[in-house]
Amino acid sequence: MANDASTVFDLVILGGGSGGYAAALRASQLGLDVALIEKNKLGGTCLHNGCIPTKALLHAGEVADQAREAGQFGVKASFEGIDIAGVHKYKDEVIAGLYKGLQGLVASRKVTYIEGEGRLSSPTSVDVNGQRIQGRHVLLATGSVPKSLPGLDIDGNRIISSDHALVLDRVPQSAIILGGGVIGVEFASAWKSFGTDVTVIEGLKHLVPVEDENSSKILERAFRKRGIKFNLGTFFQKAEYTESGVRVTLADGKTFEAEVLLVAIGRGPVSQGLGYEEQGVAMDRGYVLVDEYMRTNVPTISAVGDLVPTLQLAHVGFAEGILVAERLAGLKTVPIDYDGVPRVTYCHPEVASVGITEAKAKEIYGADKVVALKYNLAGNGKSKILKTAGEIKLVQVKDGAVVGVHMVGDRMGEQVGEAQLIYNWEALPAEVAQLIHAHPTQNEALGEAHLALAGKPLHAHD
Repeated sequence: MANDASTVFDLVILGGGSGGYAAALRASQLGLDVALIEKNKLGGTCLHNGCIPTKALLHAGEVADQAREAGQFGVKASFEGIDIAGVHKYKDEVIAGLYKGLQGLVASRKVTYIEGEGRLSSPTSVDVNGQRIQGRHVLLATGSVPKSLPGLDIDGNRIISSDHALVLDRVPQSAIILGGGVIGVEFASAWKSFGTDVTVIEGLKHLVPVEDENSSKILERAFRKRGIKFNLGTFFQKAEYTESGVRVTLADGKTFEAEVLLVAIGRGPVSQGLGYEEQGVAMDRGYVLVDEYMRTNVPTISAVGDLVPTLQLAHVGFAEGILVAERLAGLKTVPIDYDGVPRVTYCHPEVASVGITEAKAKEIYGADKVVALKYNLAGNGKSKILKTAGEIKLVQVKDGAVVGVHMVGDRMGEQVGEAQLIYNWEALPAEVAQLIHAHPTQNEALGEAHLALAGKPLHAHD
């Protein structure tokens, strides 16, 4: 391995996804000399195989539903079907525009970008393309890939991952989706809008099981109304090919058949064969272990993003990358409160939340110290105009701050910004109730919910 000793970077970053490129941009901004190494495309999973393409598919599905339902609004329109090549063209144009912008941004910040497969070769170096890139500090940000189960082989044909689903050259007539978390319900929603007969298999008791149970139940009702089928509370046993598709058998013997099986049981860290363990980096089940400042047990190595056992969200990766850059630049940093991170599932209807669930609040503070309030979107004028149903649920410590905001309904992801401020600033219901929210907006529903919680409801019954 040729040792390129002519340059010792302040920071060498392995992985150019959300966490890696955010760290590179911020570190460079703060005057550090940065090398960023990426084996595929700058932007990582989020831009190319995750957040952006899935939301493009979901928006295409939303447009299809609007065309079908235009008559409800007095608009004459006809729905003639999905042009999947056209959908991919639209999706790819969105990705290409963002990719080009990101490349320009990295170049403008004078980050040394190296395309190639890197490997940690010492606590202060990464080997890539036959060269050894030296750094005073190394940041590991190698991300994640779709997971499967023992004995369940993802073949890219009839048994597929989300990566395959994003480039599928057809709309499947029927699909089984294994996993009712974020990825599973988003694809279920998009495919149903495209005309696919969808069944979701979730081993736990509810869809989106990490959300507040009330949100899960509202989503389940909405999915039933849309004709999306699901089976809850029984785990997967096996999958096998049939003459024309796939048969899935559950632990209770129940079987389901469809054209394709999408395995959406989550994502696992990319860490094998990259030299982490050889350099003494502490790991657990493939994840790199870090403290609240994203430091590993090796003083010169940090890690961020899907590689570490925190929330697998692009905006978490951004925040973790920025934290590392600022710490290395000598700025005062504050650990991330992961409960305070906004979470959005972009299915139809959307599920958005920040803070803790009612069950978790009762566990922490005691059942008698927790107050929960539900505000139905039926009382919100803009939601009525949009013909969306749903609910906002607030969780409050009695006589104290709001510690959880849980929302279900179309466009609720756009309301999570204020919800984040409410939680992170430990706002009292009466303080939020004093704020004037624009009418008619869906954002107004947050204000109305806090008015009700403060004991002075306006467009809501006592």
